[in-house]
Amino acid sequence: MILLLVAAIFVVLIVLSMPIVFALGIAGVAGLLIGGYDMQVLSSSMVSGSQSWVLLAIPAFVFAGGLMEKCGMSHALVDFARALVGWVKGGLGMAVIVVAYFFSDICGSKMAEVSALGSTLMPPLTKAGYKREDSASLIAAGTAMGMLVPPAIFMIVIAQVTNTSAVALFLAGFVPAAVIMLCLMVLVWFRARKFDWPVDTRPSLPLILATARRAAVPLVIPVVILGGFFLGVFTATEAGAVVAGYAFIAAIVYYRNVSFREMGKLAYESAILTAAVVFLLAVASVFQYLMGVSGVPKLLAEVLGPLKDMPWLFLLCTALITMMFGMVLEGLPAAVVLIPVVFPIAEAMGIDPIHFNIVTTASVGIGLFLPPMGVGLLMALRFANLSVGQHWRAYLPYIAALLVGLLLIILFPQLSLFLPRSAGLIK
Repeated sequence: MILLLVAAIFVVLIVLSMPIVFALGIAGVAGLLIGGYDMQVLSSSMVSGSQSWVLLAIPAFVFAGGLMEKCGMSHALVDFARALVGWVKGGLGMAVIVVAYFFSDICGSKMAEVSALGSTLMPPLTKAGYKREDSASLIAAGTAMGMLVPPAIFMIVIAQVTNTSAVALFLAGFVPAAVIMLCLMVLVWFRARKFDWPVDTRPSLPLILATARRAAVPLVIPVVILGGFFLGVFTATEAGAVVAGYAFIAAIVYYRNVSFREMGKLAYESAILTAAVVFLLAVASVFQYLMGVSGVPKLLAEVLGPLKDMPWLFLLCTALITMMFGMVLEGLPAAVVLIPVVFPIAEAMGIDPIHFNIVTTASVGIGLFLPPMGVGLLMALRFANLSVGQHWRAYLPYIAALLVGLLLIILFPQLSLFLPRSAGLIK
């Protein structure tokens, strides 16, 4: 009963356009008051929910991503991706998917990635004859896939929420993201033949080498992250500092197009975003307490009990629920509200925590770009000047490709576990 009242308060506040983090906090405090619980729970839960060293990586990655986008690294990556795959039919469409994989590793923020890719790629897609519906779908699906490519703020938060290794989770994301990327590229290949999408560039080794040279500065980052984590050189927090330092040096020495004042503004925005994330984790811990004392985990365990012999079906059901949460609540609120309830059940079923987190991350990424309410999709449609009603039919094949990739990740856990296991981070 208490949870129903809390949920009703939360929904009303969201309808009244209150920011989600404040709606969660007010609803949580109301739940404590209605249930007659000791208000000391509020302070203790908020402190415990926001104390984690790994969260220090968030401002560093956000600052680095913002600075790299400001320098114009996305343009170099787009040129390199077009040189790599532009010579096949529908090559520009495939280049969108490839550059989304590369840029996700650098950007770390889905909204910033949509903005960068939308502003950079929408004009050439339109010029090449792609319909606006397909252009928006390519950018949305590619960015949804990129949720799995580190560094992602969501991965850092989910590692903290589930008390798992952020480094292992970062390493685990590379291969599953590549699987979904291949699913999307196969779809583009078929649609290119159906709609006669043009070849973008001629096969040219000199062009590949020239664009690779210009893209070398941003492409160092995934190599450093993957190699550093695999060899155990640094932690996730230290990786954030390394990437931020590299971005700063690249901006000062190589690009020279960002002023110190602009860097200061980016640092300020990074601090604000980090504060919002930490505050969200803090207030969500009150929700987690209320669900715990209300017996929600036990109830869910009983409901999902029949699936204990079919972990893949449990993961599929969890993924579908997570997608719905991700579409309505956005990524981070979905994680901090839903995952603490479901994660213990997955552990009891013997599902590897890293595999579970990768499936959840992919599901949230897809949810952010699901019609009609996914905030990432709405932002992509803004660049294409389309409404959801005009777009959704053309987007269905891309959703299907994303779901096929997700199903492959669910059915084959080794896709997620291969790299962290090879690095000795899990058994």
